[in-house]
Amino acid sequence: MQYKRKFTGKKEQVTLQIALISFIDDNTHIIYCPALDLSGYGIDETDARKSFDLALEEYLNYTINKRTLWIDLKSLGWVIRKNKQKPAVPPPMSQLLERNEEFSRIFNNYPFKKFNTGVSLPAA
Repeated sequence: MQYKRKFTGKKEQVTLQIALISFIDDNTHIIYCPALDLSGYGIDETDARKSFDLALEEYLNYTINKRTLWIDLKSLGWVIRKNKQKPAVPPPMSQLLERNEEFSRIFNNYPFKKFNTGVSLPAA
């Protein structure tokens, strides 16, 4: 996993790479992130990616504003660290397959492609 540090205004952020799964179900393109249990959908992969990006943005805004991001990530199996350079590590795919019924269903029933995307999290 790669991390990049950046500053946005007064807040320091760390960007980490998370895995996304792209597949088609009933002629609908779906982008699913098993580590965050978030998805987006659309008529094509571009629309699904836009939908996922919006869902991710809303999730991060909500949990950061409520100050529950780290609690929520931990409940999803993430390892939370006090290290500002590497504050969180998503669970490995093998663990997600064991614990996440939706991901296991996708993995076992649909052809999919996996790719990574960067997600910015607060450093503290």
